[in-house]
Amino acid sequence: MKSTVERLSPTRVRINVEVPFDELKPDFDRAYKKIAEQVRVPGFRPGKVPARIIEARLGRGVVLEEVVNGAVPAKYSEAVSAADALTPLGRPDIEVTEIADGDKLAFTAEVDVRPEITLPALDSLAVSVDDIEVTDEDVTEGLDNLRARFGTLTGVDRPAATDDFVQIDLAAAVDGKPVEEATTSGYSYQVGQGGLIDGIDEAITGLSAGESATFPTTLVAGEYADQAADVTVTVTAVKERQLPDADDEFAQLASEFDTLDELTDDLRTRLGQAKRMEQATQARDRVLEALVEAADVPLPESVVATEVESRTHDAVHTFDHDEERFAEFLAGQGQTREEFDASTLAEAEQSVRTRLVLDALADSQQVQVSDAELTERIIMQAQQYRMPPEEFVRRIQEAGQLGAIYADVRRTKALIAAVRAATVTNASGDPVDLSDLLGDGSEGAADDVDVLEVPAPEDGDGDAADEPESTVDTAATEPEPTRTG
Repeated sequence: MKSTVERLSPTRVRINVEVPFDELKPDFDRAYKKIAEQVRVPGFRPGKVPARIIEARLGRGVVLEEVVNGAVPAKYSEAVSAADALTPLGRPDIEVTEIADGDKLAFTAEVDVRPEITLPALDSLAVSVDDIEVTDEDVTEGLDNLRARFGTLTGVDRPAATDDFVQIDLAAAVDGKPVEEATTSGYSYQVGQGGLIDGIDEAITGLSAGESATFPTTLVAGEYADQAADVTVTVTAVKERQLPDADDEFAQLASEFDTLDELTDDLRTRLGQAKRMEQATQARDRVLEALVEAADVPLPESVVATEVESRTHDAVHTFDHDEERFAEFLAGQGQTREEFDASTLAEAEQSVRTRLVLDALADSQQVQVSDAELTERIIMQAQQYRMPPEEFVRRIQEAGQLGAIYADVRRTKALIAAVRAATVTNASGDPVDLSDLLGDGSEGAADDVDVLEVPAPEDGDGDAADEPESTVDTAATEPEPTRTG
């Protein structure tokens, strides 16, 4: 087999392949066997029809088509493997250019490839992160949150105010017609927490038990989703949360400590640890931003297009792919479809650019992913989707996503190496030591993978998936069945 690579652009190549018919004998044998199992010829058992009978009955063209469809994907893979530093991205566009029976098979394959990326020296990267400061107000807020967990609700005879707990009845109507699915009674709600119905907090505030208010809103789910409705809320009870006194007795109730001072000292330590993790996350984000900005990254058009398609699909999926409803939603957000498309394209380009840079970095660092690291990531994601690991693995294998998860772990390890090598200072100009959070970087150190996971790209406006879906990745994929002629 002969193959040559023709560079069409920094991100796209054409691979020209010629295969002598002598190399296709295994493919002819396979084709004859497959066809023989599918045809019925009197006097021959299924699968035992001779090649000459198959060609006489069906014609040589049928055999050649079967040979080509089977041989081209394999020969394409061979040509890719033979090419130096060629990493295809996405499916190739294959065209058979010549079938000289008995002589040769020729075809071309155009495919986007990972571009060559020149990375900056990691030790040249310098970023600044916020100072770590745990204030008395932070500790007080943490203590109050802990006290709230042990608080009690007591009924009060006064109008509802922010942070009160109320029991309410709800009834909605669209154009005067009651909406049964938006009707409920005895619902417990904390005033000011949001997330229930737009306008409800303003309507409840100031109502006492037994009083009602009607307010306009837009329904967000069900048959009447995105439609204007009038909602009547009736308060049946108002309760306020009474917190236990912050004293030694509370410290003994809520913790393993004997005194309030010990408890507050522990809260201060824990808040400091949390702020250090926030600082590490900030360092990750800023090192990644600096790394991507410093690299010139040509973008493969097909990969960007696939990313845009995926993000748009996720956004419109919430509205059952009803473009009119989606347009109304965008209008409510003060955005046109053209602005949404432009924003989605920009986000897709940045996402692809980031993955390509991290892949190039992982290559330059010769990053490997151990079985333990891959398993740990799978278990972590299974927990996020609230699935048993075995079920999660089955689904990602069916969706062909295992390679994408492997790639994400590899990118995370590469990014950790970049953070470890970069100069990180705080706002005061002092060096920030993240070594205890980053691990030692040794192969198989699964803890490294979990500390600073590569941030996921921003989603579209759609809802979160209920189960893992196919993700856009820069990994190579197999070619589709070949077109002949």
